[in-house]
Amino acid sequence: MASSTTGVKVSGKKPAGDQAETPSRGRAPSPAGPGGGGRFQGSLRDAATAAFVAGVLGFFFIGLRTDIAPGGLDIKARWTAWIVSILVVFAGRLALNLFVFKAERPVTLGLGAQLSSVGETLPGLSKWLVRLLLVFALVLPFFLMTVFPSKQRQFIDLAILIMTYIMLGWGLNIVVGLAGLLDLGYVAFYAVGAYSFALLSQYFDFGFWMALPLAGLLAAFWGIILGFPVLRLRGDYLAIVTLAFGEIIRIVLLNWYQFTNGPDGISGIPKPTLFGLEFSRGEDGFAAFFGLEYAPIHRFIYLYYIILALALITNVVTIRLRKLPIGRAWEALREDEIACRSLGINTRNTKLTAFAIGAMFGGFAGSFFATRQGFISPESFTFIESAMILAIVVLGGLGSQIGVVIASVAMIGGIEMLRNLGFLTQIFGPGFDPVQYRMLIFGLAMVLIMVWKPRGLVSTREPTAVLKEKKLIGADAVAQGEGH
Repeated sequence: MASSTTGVKVSGKKPAGDQAETPSRGRAPSPAGPGGGGRFQGSLRDAATAAFVAGVLGFFFIGLRTDIAPGGLDIKARWTAWIVSILVVFAGRLALNLFVFKAERPVTLGLGAQLSSVGETLPGLSKWLVRLLLVFALVLPFFLMTVFPSKQRQFIDLAILIMTYIMLGWGLNIVVGLAGLLDLGYVAFYAVGAYSFALLSQYFDFGFWMALPLAGLLAAFWGIILGFPVLRLRGDYLAIVTLAFGEIIRIVLLNWYQFTNGPDGISGIPKPTLFGLEFSRGEDGFAAFFGLEYAPIHRFIYLYYIILALALITNVVTIRLRKLPIGRAWEALREDEIACRSLGINTRNTKLTAFAIGAMFGGFAGSFFATRQGFISPESFTFIESAMILAIVVLGGLGSQIGVVIASVAMIGGIEMLRNLGFLTQIFGPGFDPVQYRMLIFGLAMVLIMVWKPRGLVSTREPTAVLKEKKLIGADAVAQGEGH
């Protein structure tokens, strides 16, 4: 009887949670609670604080502008741009608080699910997507000439630039995505390739096709030189050493005036020829040989197909190497270096091959950059270029070839398209150049992707070895490119 009486008493009690919820039913939430009023007020205070901080920091960067004048510096005030930047920060921070940070159901959940579905769908459609992209890339110059006849040169030149960064991204993807070695000085190999061709043409009168393999070999040689000192380094230490290597190359090119012409750069770099035919006006030119009317656009189309062929060679070689023992050794090194060493894999040679092959493709791209520009200088090979290439690899997805293509088109093409947004000059003033803020946009894109898609846009990988059935694996099962 006692036990039953006790059970009745216990069953009659209400849980602590119910007792706490009962008095609040039928009443509005308190301002300090998570309700709508308190949440909105807190969001306003937070947005006002962020706008105040942005106003203080942006006063000297946006509100004031210095120009070189005959008597010194001329300071101009840009109050409209400063106020607009404060309002943009206030509105953006308020929207983030209301819909993401302090929302009961953040909108990022749905966006993350959509990005996940896109990342999972792209590799599944990789065969058809790659074929469509390849066909589109082959006919792209003629498509642009037909659809945009007035801007065909501008758009073809933009396609050349995007294809160059795709090739650089694929080359760096060998080091970072496959081998897991964080390289912040990849622009050094880009510079070695460019200066190799420029100096060979200046001192030995080499043409583009003769200097191209030599530029790749010299860049690979410097990749091996970089690889030896960093054999025992991992993670952040490896990144610092590669960053220093890139700066050393730039400073040497800047100060060795007798050999590299220093800050003045090297001009008059020869253009590529087609079996000895130059794309110039005259009887011995390309147009006259084939009976065509001379047009400057022919040279840009030829440059586009050169970089397209180089990029495709980079992609094919990378895919083939990934399926060979050396490629599987790279992936084993990326997953766990200690376990890789315990399996009998020579980690020294594995790292050296990754640096050398990645540097070789960077040298090829640098040689093409030199012949495309006709002029190079150390200012073209700063750390910003390395950061841009690494951002493309990370945003696209470490180890993903198609991800690099998508990230290059989105970031490089998107930045260049900012030049055509005329309404921005009406908001921020006639002297506003949105391209100057490309690194800010890069940083914002990196933050957004790392929050919503930390493994990149393409979050699945195709295994190199399968037993019975080839199944895509999630990027969560793949180690990060940190050299651990």
